[in-house]
Amino acid sequence: MLIGQLAERTGTSERLLRYYEQVGLLAVTRRANGYREYDDGAEQTVRQIRALLAAGLSTGVIRQVLPCGQPDGSLRPCPGVLARLRAQLVELDRRADELAQARRTLEAAIAVTERSAAP
Repeated sequence: MLIGQLAERTGTSERLLRYYEQVGLLAVTRRANGYREYDDGAEQTVRQIRALLAAGLSTGVIRQVLPCGQPDGSLRPCPGVLARLRAQLVELDRRADELAQARRTLEAAIAVTERSAAP
């Protein structure tokens, strides 16, 4: 499939697809006319890339994890990345704690403001 088709099927911009290719996350072949052509697995690969990026992984880690992807989108045991995945989980937990604290602070500020504004 061509880049426009892949972009449409995955909801990803063509620019991002070219970036994924550039950083080694997405394999592509070129037609004689220079157009990019993606195989049938590219759609699932892009979905995995997007999910891993949303989990906060860097493209370097994703490059290590992608070969461990399964057709159903799950991951099989992947040598050499378990420690990095665990570290990312710890980082996500830390960020979640910070967000929870920020939320409590905002809720308290709203409550104080509402009480002082009440007649």
